[in-house]
Amino acid sequence: MKIVLGLSMAGGEMNNQRKSLWRFTLLIVISALFMLPLVLMLLASLKPAEQLTGDPYSLLPERVVWSNYQQALEVVPYLKYLANSIVLCLGSVLGTVVSCSLVAYGFARLRWRGRKAMFAVLIATMLLPWHVTMIPRFVLFSELGLYNQLAAIILPTFLGDAFYIFMLRQFFLSIPEELSEAARLDGLSEFGIYWRIIVPLSKPALVTVAMFQLVVSWNDFSSPLLYLSDQEKFPLAYGLEQFVSSYSDQTHLLMAASVMFTLPMVFLFFVAQKSFTRGITMTGSK
Repeated sequence: MKIVLGLSMAGGEMNNQRKSLWRFTLLIVISALFMLPLVLMLLASLKPAEQLTGDPYSLLPERVVWSNYQQALEVVPYLKYLANSIVLCLGSVLGTVVSCSLVAYGFARLRWRGRKAMFAVLIATMLLPWHVTMIPRFVLFSELGLYNQLAAIILPTFLGDAFYIFMLRQFFLSIPEELSEAARLDGLSEFGIYWRIIVPLSKPALVTVAMFQLVVSWNDFSSPLLYLSDQEKFPLAYGLEQFVSSYSDQTHLLMAASVMFTLPMVFLFFVAQKSFTRGITMTGSK
């Protein structure tokens, strides 16, 4: 009997190991498929121009040409575009995290008349495409003298975003209400509860929102196209599009510029990966 049980347990462990092996293999294959475009772009950025023209389907470069990056930096004011993108990203992330977390706290932890109806209206705004408010927003910022200013892109993030508010509200609902009740008994104000209790406990969710908004701001092309006309104020996304329009025949420089545009986001994801995945997992758990 003991021998039979031992054999059955060993067989179960082998089946579990096989299932795990197949899962890891599948994940590796899917990851490789997602990484393939990035790898091809990196390899193309290191190829000489004549190889891309004569043999565009070759995988490896005949010789590594690091000067492609130097030439791309000389053709495009990359550092200036990078500085503008950093300003836009930092301002947008700050505005989004502050405004959305405050509004989400009001929907999740405060009790007031019409809260559910107002939240339903907020969620309904997610159905409106960006193009609906594009012209009124442009007219408003033009009247305020913010045309051709980075502030025209940053300021709307301080007004909140329905999707991020929904995410943070769901996370705030998972925090025990007893913590807030104990803080109120100790005389802490609602803002104090938000700042000293909710925010520290919600770092994974806040990091997730910050990462989402950072990627949106980094890749944003429509807003700079609408509000900016001075090349000195272009972010990287819009600057890269201008580069494509002017140097579309120089593929080696285009690939080098694309790699420099992509690397900061890849590096940032690996740095904040743990908090990002934890926030995605925990958000909406209630």
